[in-house]
Amino acid sequence: MRVLVGGGSGFIGTALTRLLKARGHEVTLVSRQPGPARITWEELSNSGLPSCDAVVNLAGENILNPLRRWNEAFQKEVLTSRLETTQMLAKAITKAPQPPQAWILVTGVAYYQPSLTAEYDEDSPGGDFDFFSNLVTKWEATARLPGESTRQVVVRSGVVLGHGGGAIGHMLLPFRLGLGGPIGSGHQFFPWIHIRDLAGILTHALEANHVQGVLNGVAPAFTTTNADFAQALGAALGRPAFIPVPSTVVQAVFGRERATMLLEGQKVVPRRTLATGYQYSFPELGAALKEVVA
Repeated sequence: MRVLVGGGSGFIGTALTRLLKARGHEVTLVSRQPGPARITWEELSNSGLPSCDAVVNLAGENILNPLRRWNEAFQKEVLTSRLETTQMLAKAITKAPQPPQAWILVTGVAYYQPSLTAEYDEDSPGGDFDFFSNLVTKWEATARLPGESTRQVVVRSGVVLGHGGGAIGHMLLPFRLGLGGPIGSGHQFFPWIHIRDLAGILTHALEANHVQGVLNGVAPAFTTTNADFAQALGAALGRPAFIPVPSTVVQAVFGRERATMLLEGQKVVPRRTLATGYQYSFPELGAALKEVVA
């Protein structure tokens, strides 16, 4: 298949491109910079969709960038980087003389309200209680295409674990020094997925014609808490991981609203993902983290 990937030069895009090429697909990236096997967002806007069989959008400013203050300007960037790229691709698909067979968007489990007791699958309600859940609702609505000619899939991703990026990047140093530990109470659920499985779910959704609608992009080990994660990461590194990060520190670094993404969590079940026949490479946290820190 010829696959067009928006925002494909980032952490997830790199892993997805590698897997797609290994499976014999041809990949073109949409990015800000021109280059080989790339088109720019401006070219997409002016010339429309290049001939392709599937489109994936991964574009979006990193919400948990600790170097950016959580102010109105950054919130606007977080919003527009997702909505504008999604709108541009959806519009190009709608106008294409030969529309692609599949259109896949990656959003997040922030759609579901944090809770210590609730369990969420793909049909659970959400999307209307804070900045992030409203963002996911707007984002998914922007992607919706009229008509039936293109299969539409939304993957709501958990925290992505992998080499050289994602959430682990910032955590490794303190954990390697034996200074890691749970965040806040540690009781909050920690919906996670290994990068190879997120790329795997996206590839499965591209290749399998029966897959459509919402899939939860999380591992089936859905009872994992933040304390479990800290303990497993310490174990993978052969280091103790008992020093908790107080919630006040997290709020100071990220701002109160953004800090809820780390201090609170959701128990998210990948019911439909498993039902589509996807087989996880890393269903268990211990093995996933051993691979990441190897």
